[in-house]
Amino acid sequence: VRVEEAGRERERERGSERERESARKREGEGMAVRCQFENSNDVGVFAVLTNKYCLTAVGGSENFYSVFEAELADHVPVVHTSIAGCRIVGRLAVGNKNGLLLPSTTSDQEMLHIRNALPDDVVVQRVEERLSALGNCIASNDYVALVHTDLDRETEELVADVLGVEVFRHSIAGEALVGSYCKFTNQGGIVHPMTSIEHQDELSSLLQVPLVAATVNRGSEVVGAGIVANDWVAFCGLDTTSTELSVIESIFKLRSAQQTALVGELRGSIIDSLAV
Repeated sequence: VRVEEAGRERERERGSERERESARKREGEGMAVRCQFENSNDVGVFAVLTNKYCLTAVGGSENFYSVFEAELADHVPVVHTSIAGCRIVGRLAVGNKNGLLLPSTTSDQEMLHIRNALPDDVVVQRVEERLSALGNCIASNDYVALVHTDLDRETEELVADVLGVEVFRHSIAGEALVGSYCKFTNQGGIVHPMTSIEHQDELSSLLQVPLVAATVNRGSEVVGAGIVANDWVAFCGLDTTSTELSVIESIFKLRSAQQTALVGELRGSIIDSLAV
């Protein structure tokens, strides 16, 4: 009952606001873009992408950074950074439009650099947590987060406060690393290909977004590491097949973004007129 009530309230709160925000930020149609970091197809390991900002790893080829710049520069800041001296920023950090959580090993200099580069309304916070690869242990959009079942209670509260989300402890297809085995935005999400239909339905009702079991990078089940996405664009590895790409574009609603926004606004106005 609690989950159903919370779900209905979340849906009311975010429905039309989410669609309008996405529509404003997109001028053309969204799309899924293939890219590589050096020779790695795991773009989710080397980047963090939200509706307000993007972090990419320092070093490597400038090409990786420029792919993100080309798609995002007009909308959100793209920040070159390392975390704790490492380039695996996508596995160490987790964030959404409200905030960014970094491991306690992040240096003061890195913290300052990131804080200065991000919009003022994004809260940047370090977390004292034994499971320090936060990107592997937490999956979040702007409203809901799934976390590793063994995460500290204090960390769970920080996730709720800093990211402004409702938090659920969960596993995906028996895997505790929810950040590695799923990726979801405010539009939809993909999960580990061995996730059962019942489990998908349960997760979908928790997250209030449609989900599909899929792979990236020609059959890789580590979908969280293989893709980064927000409400209007997604980036995946060069090995991703055209079939996988079409599934990604469909579930994240990247191709029909403008139509979706229009339908959302029409639906909102119809409900308003009926309410009167």
